[in-house]
Amino acid sequence: MARAVIVTGAAGGIGSALVRHFGELGDQVIGLDLVDGLDVRDPDACAAACDAVVAEHGRIDVLCNNAGTSAVGDVVTATAEDWDRVLGVNVVGVANMSRAALVHMRDARRGVIVNTCSVAASVGLVERAVYSASKGAVLALTKAMAADEVAYGIRVCCVSPATVASPWVERLVAAAPDPEATREALRRRQPMGRLVEVDEVAAAIAYLAADSTATTGADLLLDAGIAGVRLVEAPR
Repeated sequence: MARAVIVTGAAGGIGSALVRHFGELGDQVIGLDLVDGLDVRDPDACAAACDAVVAEHGRIDVLCNNAGTSAVGDVVTATAEDWDRVLGVNVVGVANMSRAALVHMRDARRGVIVNTCSVAASVGLVERAVYSASKGAVLALTKAMAADEVAYGIRVCCVSPATVASPWVERLVAAAPDPEATREALRRRQPMGRLVEVDEVAAAIAYLAADSTATTGADLLLDAGIAGVRLVEAPR
């Protein structure tokens, strides 16, 4: 039987890949995005969206909390609006959608939630203070939710990619004074020497969401080696 899979942030790079990937698996995919009218910062809108999915499909099998936003700057330059906006979408939005879906998942005694986190939750990145703080909260929230939901037969995990070759990153690069130098710097800071592709992230999330995957509270690093590999310059 086809699963009912909700993907938030479905219009973005990773979101579009998720919709495509789960669709190819034969799932019924419900893509939700701000451009379609869903603001994950609105708890009533999240509840209405999940209720509508259950009314049409009878259940929610998988929730991919993928909607996210970012800000560039350090803790001195970050504005109050940056903090409100980024934490509102990346953290409160995850909580709002999870709360709305869990009402139904708990009744069914089954379900999977996969949050799109980031390697920024685990390592320090320059000029990403607000974003890093938000993703650190997502990582902690993932583990807390996993502990709370395991008794209901619900698994909660997250995926932490490094810099992803996505439309947001391309806009960031294009806005830089030297786009080519910025793109090269993003590539070089990852030991594997390349950006992560959106399809790789989608495949990782689908793996965590599979019924055959026996893990919960896990953070799957898709970080091109940032967290675990240190390159040493060869002797001359």
